[in-house]
Amino acid sequence: MVNHIVNKLTLLACCLAFYLTGRTFTDDVLPVLLAIIFTCLLSYVEKEHLRIILTAAFTLCSLLLPWTCVFLPLICYDMLFSKKQWVCFLSLAPFLLFWSDAAVAVDIAICALFLLSALLKYRTAIVEQLKNDYYELRDTTQEMALRLKKQNQDLLKKQDNELTMATLGERNRIAREIHDNVGHLLSRALLQIGAFLAVKQDDQTKEALSTLKDTLSEAMDSIRTSVHDLHDESIDLRTQVMDLVHKFTFCPLRLDYSVQNKPGSKLNYALITIVKEALSNIVRHSDASQAEIRLREHPAFYQLIISDNGSTRNDKLDQGIGLKNINDRVEAFHGLLNIEIKKGFKLFISIPKKGN
Repeated sequence: MVNHIVNKLTLLACCLAFYLTGRTFTDDVLPVLLAIIFTCLLSYVEKEHLRIILTAAFTLCSLLLPWTCVFLPLICYDMLFSKKQWVCFLSLAPFLLFWSDAAVAVDIAICALFLLSALLKYRTAIVEQLKNDYYELRDTTQEMALRLKKQNQDLLKKQDNELTMATLGERNRIAREIHDNVGHLLSRALLQIGAFLAVKQDDQTKEALSTLKDTLSEAMDSIRTSVHDLHDESIDLRTQVMDLVHKFTFCPLRLDYSVQNKPGSKLNYALITIVKEALSNIVRHSDASQAEIRLREHPAFYQLIISDNGSTRNDKLDQGIGLKNINDRVEAFHGLLNIEIKKGFKLFISIPKKGN
């Protein structure tokens, strides 16, 4: 926009200078006023048909006031290199009439002004095209940078999840190896020592074997505790629930998981079992076409909502073993279970954090 204003001011100054020096008298200001009014209107309006009307109107004025032809390059500037630039050829009519009466120098000067107008408009069009290309390239670059940043974040998040899952899997494997190998060896050693104690009559030997048995029993208890701790730590609530969601193929299932602080191992097992039981009930008893799991953490309690849009018979609610098992598990953690049958089937479960 600034370039167009500068160009039109330049053209106005050139046309005005030529107008003031090219005439035999300089007291006729009407062409100057018309040129200023029309060029301002052309700069103000944006609709193309209005610009065509203004350009044609000024061309008509040029037929009535021949020296107005001097300002035709200024008026035609706005229509050059546009879809309706043919309107500029209308200015040839008054210019050709003016041509025969004017001096050769005047005709050459007006042609030079037309050429200057075209060059200025072409230069501005090229500059604006380059500017638009630059802005488009900049926006595309920024969009690609944001997309790459998001992809990197997703990759890092996926990498962290895979690392966590690998760590949990390795803990589970170690716990299983200890339980299956070292635990069995210690159990066998304890049985053998018990057999020796049964057959040996020497008090000194019995005392030594008893001490050894106590030591092995303590080691066995320590290993059992470590195995349980490793196994409990290998159970990740989010991973297990997502795995259940991925394996659920009965209908589309949406997961809304928002738990920051991991619940205790017992509550983990309970929540996973409840989700399994609820999904199993959907498969066996529902005609749902969509289901949802929402597991959220609040300041004082955990909330689990499992819902579907299927139809349910009220007379079957009290007879379901699955619902009874879910209710028993919720009550074991002093939680609350509410069932809602409205536009589907919903389980509302809230379990307080205290003591879990």
